[in-house]
Amino acid sequence: MQILQGKKILLGISGGIAAYKTPELVRRLKDQGADVRVVMTEGAKAFITPLTLQAVSANAVSDSLLDTQAELAMGHIELAKWADFILIAPATADLIAKITAGLANDLLTTLCLATAAPVAIAPAMNQQMWHNQATQDNIKTLTSRQYTIFGPGAGAQACGDIGLGRMLEVSELVELTCQKFANITEINHNVNKAKEQPLAGQKWLITAGPTREAIDPVRYISNHSSGKMGFAIASAAQSLGAEVTIISGPVNLTTPLHCEKIAVISALDMHQQALIHAPTSDVFVACAAVADYRIANVASEKIKKSKDSMQLNLIKNPDIVADVAALLNKPFTVGFAAETQDVEHYARDKLARKNLDMIAANNVAAEGQGFNSDDNALTVFTANDEKILPLTSKSELAKQLVQHIHQTQQHLLKKNESKGH
Repeated sequence: MQILQGKKILLGISGGIAAYKTPELVRRLKDQGADVRVVMTEGAKAFITPLTLQAVSANAVSDSLLDTQAELAMGHIELAKWADFILIAPATADLIAKITAGLANDLLTTLCLATAAPVAIAPAMNQQMWHNQATQDNIKTLTSRQYTIFGPGAGAQACGDIGLGRMLEVSELVELTCQKFANITEINHNVNKAKEQPLAGQKWLITAGPTREAIDPVRYISNHSSGKMGFAIASAAQSLGAEVTIISGPVNLTTPLHCEKIAVISALDMHQQALIHAPTSDVFVACAAVADYRIANVASEKIKKSKDSMQLNLIKNPDIVADVAALLNKPFTVGFAAETQDVEHYARDKLARKNLDMIAANNVAAEGQGFNSDDNALTVFTANDEKILPLTSKSELAKQLVQHIHQTQQHLLKKNESKGH
């Protein structure tokens, strides 16, 4: 069965170079059974023609708020009511700012204000524009208003820069849209499953995978983390009802169904996204293997092999889990300690020093567990407790860990409530 069969999707296109991908996006959404209508900004028409999108969608393209002929047929308010889902791809920094400010000076921004349908935004812009504080504040605001953010992706950009800001690939946008509808369908069929889904209503934020710290445009420093443990925790939490967001470094893993993935590359990228989303999360699990240091001065060109030795000046990266634990209204914060010796000593030190609620420690030097393995074992510490989770598959271990986190979190909440009374 096609997940999007009969679904009415309104595709909004703003003026970015990634607009050239939208005919393929329309085709792939239609392949999944969707009825697609397109709304374009004036800027979008500089990159792709309305006639092209009309041909692939088999529907007239809307591009004017004051089109009298359009108002005679399907006016902008009716178009807003028609949609089951609005996807804006590409969404430029300018359009994101307009939507955040509540402007309605063109057809697309007007529809965003006039619709009751869920809206997803696929950012597409220069990496510096994405990292600008104004853009990050706008994304944070839209997220708090229940807008869904698809991406952005990372890599080479049209301007020549490398980093976050690329619109996700068409296949990823289609998959995320399908997941969005699958999630809506599942929620509608499982409204009264509180006992089976004890995490229903909770938001879990999980970091996973390695980070890459650039040396020059082609080289980087990283580690052996596969991301399997973090993704297994995300899947386990989601299966128990949590709304899960994964902030993931570069991995070769499929995002668990119904989980949202934010792809990052460097420790700074991961730190930024964690601080954006942690304040609205109930649980934060720092499972990523974050590089402790980064290159002080990243070379703009490939470094040539001209000497027998080379020195790299490294500077310390921010401590993601410690900064989340230091938030005024911090989520229940779980750290990870991947050690090769004195595991308990180092784990308990991190637990206390970083003000964590819990830490899961594992010996990555032990054969058959840890990095790149399908199996793992953990010893979980809190200030007053210790629990051993024996060697098993990472998927099974994740289920045990999620259950233990939930039980400990609920115990802490009840304890704090009794103190309040």
